Amino acid sequence: MSAVGIGIIGVGVISDTYLQNLSAFPDVEVVILGDLFVERAREQAEKYGVPAFGTADDVLAHPGVDLVINLTIPAAHIEVSRAAIAAGKHVWTEKPLGLDRDGAALLLSEAEAAGLRIGSAPDTLLGPGFQAARRAIESGRIGRPLFAQTVFQTQGPDLWHPNPAFLFAQGAGPLLDMGPYYFSALVSLFGSVERVSAFGTKANEERKIHTGPKAGETFPVEVPSTIQIIAAFESGAQSQSLLSFDSALERHGIVEIHGTEGSIVIPDPNQFAGRIAVVAPLGVLRDGMSFEQEWIEIEHEQIEVGRGLGALDMVRAIAEGRPHVASGELGFHVLDVLLSAAESAASGETVKIQSTVAPVPLLPEGFDPFASTL
Repeated sequence: MSAVGIGIIGVGVISDTYLQNLSAFPDVEVVILGDLFVERAREQAEKYGVPAFGTADDVLAHPGVDLVINLTIPAAHIEVSRAAIAAGKHVWTEKPLGLDRDGAALLLSEAEAAGLRIGSAPDTLLGPGFQAARRAIESGRIGRPLFAQTVFQTQGPDLWHPNPAFLFAQGAGPLLDMGPYYFSALVSLFGSVERVSAFGTKANEERKIHTGPKAGETFPVEVPSTIQIIAAFESGAQSQSLLSFDSALERHGIVEIHGTEGSIVIPDPNQFAGRIAVVAPLGVLRDGMSFEQEWIEIEHEQIEVGRGLGALDMVRAIAEGRPHVASGELGFHVLDVLLSAAESAASGETVKIQSTVAPVPLLPEGFDPFASTL
């Protein structure tokens, strides 16, 4: 069996990290790149040694492509993914799965009818950091999980992105741009969300671009640039999440899970590795006034992996006949939760989540992305 052929549609900023990582996985081979701007596809193909380039249609028509990786803008995710399914290709898509429930549900139903798979970012869930944290929680290190706190706050991507307007447009904002990382992690740990309440605000109605050829230009802010979400899970667990593009204080990657027998700090869900530490509920009383608690570090593998890992897992899962971790169904439930949070922020009411998702599997023990399974 030869390496599984991959075609990438959309070769913007994020394509670099995908191409770097996919070239290191022996089970897959990128055979063609496609983009609205064919010259950009050509440049990336030459940079990474990809043998062919062209338009999205060229990728879909390529006989060597078994899996399409969809790196287009969020507004095009459903259209491009459906076209790939219609062409008989499996699909891995960047987050979010789509921007509306009906389109995302149709995509999943078409894939199922065709016997094809959908995978959806983020694939940081497959990183050694998050996998080790999940195993620690499931082994009972903190007892029964009760609640979680997550924080992402930054001054905003307009400080560094040369074309940031789409990140503040409908279908984005911190909710749909960063929310998938945090809520994919929470759903993987706690299971399906039952209901959400949210509150949103904007610091400004317009923002300014700070870097690149458009520096100094302004653009409208169409969605809340700060949102706070309370979620209740079917398991009985709860979470509190802050997502902000308005904070002078840069603080992100905070995920704390608190249980009946302790608390655990787990890695940034936008990264593939990081610190895992547990603290027990009883500390040492100092000076008759305050408690000091000892954090216990949990050692784990620090394999250098990155985006593309989810596509690799899906390729192997297809061959092995098992579910893949970052599934389209997980992506759909997270999308449903985030859209419900947006609706709650707009209406001031708690919103019940209509979808559910099966328990998210762990990676098989000993999963090594750099060892061929062919």
